[in-house]
Amino acid sequence: MADLASALAGRLGIDAGKIAAMPAKGVAHDHYRIAGQGLVIRVPKDLPWAAPALEHLAYETACFRRAEPSGVTPRLAEVLKVGPDLPRGALLVEEIVGRPVHLPGDLGEVAVALGRLHSVEIPPPAGRSPLPDHGGEGPSAATLALIAKHAGFLGEADISNESRQALQDEWDWAQAWVAGLRGSEPLALVGSDTHPGNFIIQPNGSARFVDLERVLYGSPVIDLAHASLPTSLSWDRSVTGEADRPDIVRFYRRYLDTVGPRRGEALKPWLMSARRLTWLRTMMWFVRWEAISAAGGLQIDDGLAAHIRSRIAAFLAPEAIRRMRAEWLEGLPLLEEICS
Repeated sequence: MADLASALAGRLGIDAGKIAAMPAKGVAHDHYRIAGQGLVIRVPKDLPWAAPALEHLAYETACFRRAEPSGVTPRLAEVLKVGPDLPRGALLVEEIVGRPVHLPGDLGEVAVALGRLHSVEIPPPAGRSPLPDHGGEGPSAATLALIAKHAGFLGEADISNESRQALQDEWDWAQAWVAGLRGSEPLALVGSDTHPGNFIIQPNGSARFVDLERVLYGSPVIDLAHASLPTSLSWDRSVTGEADRPDIVRFYRRYLDTVGPRRGEALKPWLMSARRLTWLRTMMWFVRWEAISAAGGLQIDDGLAAHIRSRIAAFLAPEAIRRMRAEWLEGLPLLEEICS
């Protein structure tokens, strides 16, 4: 860490004493705060699934620049190029001052922030690179392809037979559902990794989305699902409180109010299928994480690693899976509540 801080200081022409490591939060970046400048340095980690350094840095740069018009993401100040001292480069971004999300009260502001992000104008297909564009194959098919990359690890996961079978059943459903889709799906600039831990509540009460490592042109209803599923609500250590069913209904309604009736009506038919597909995407990511972490090679903070292990174990437990699947298998009218 000291060597990295020195490298960053040299690049920026400042005293290394002004650069302080921030607490470990996610698995993909190290973060450093520059004292007195209102700036944070995001340094990508060299993970087993990471893209080549130059490609990845160009992509993250585009993520910040494309999202900036929303007014709910940090401003990009400078790109630190790939070099011997920074093998994957780094981004210098605005520091968003505030506190972590507290549930359920802050969910409404998370919904508003997502509504504004999703309202950013989408360029023509030729202007969407280097961000992934799900407008051609469709967001659900693209999500299915991502799940497929994780599903291959299902047989290796150290989970109960009941959990394994439930996930296999959901995988079978997802493949059949996507194969039967007809017509165009809603498309927007989306955050993808929109769990509440990736939002900061500012002193005025508004939410800012601060982790832009997976921005793309995809499904806004998948973002909504990822922000409000149980697997997301208790994922981040900094998020406090809990949210129950009425809170989730209010979250969706606040979002629909933010984007307006015309867009809201176009999104409503997709809300519940997106929750089911997004839950499976998350669960299969857990399965893959289990397999990769068991093999070693992931260099992350011990405390964060322990938290991730405990969360994944809880979510992969049979009772947790049964409780989640009841939302769509037992006919609980969540969608009716949202739309009433």
